[in-house]
Amino acid sequence: MTDGKTMIQTEIVFDGSSYLLAQDQNIDDLRERIESATKTAGTFVDMVVVGNRAVSVLITPTTQVTISVATVAYDPRDTGDVDFPYTGFYDEL
Repeated sequence: MTDGKTMIQTEIVFDGSSYLLAQDQNIDDLRERIESATKTAGTFVDMVVVGNRAVSVLITPTTQVTISVATVAYDPRDTGDVDFPYTGFYDEL
């Protein structure tokens, strides 16, 4: 499945709920949108996660956010295209 290729995978955790971001997500833009949302009473921030699923998270001034990156095996399905979602390894069968 990987042919020895790797990719950078970004994990973002909101108040203990973890999401792996799709490859096409602009982390700098997402960080700015989260920072802006913390200055409001509450704002939804949209993103696309692994599986090409759209997710909206309500950000408030008290939301705790952690962003981390790791090098993982390359997955060609991880395109960020919400019109082509996938869930697991069995999708390739």
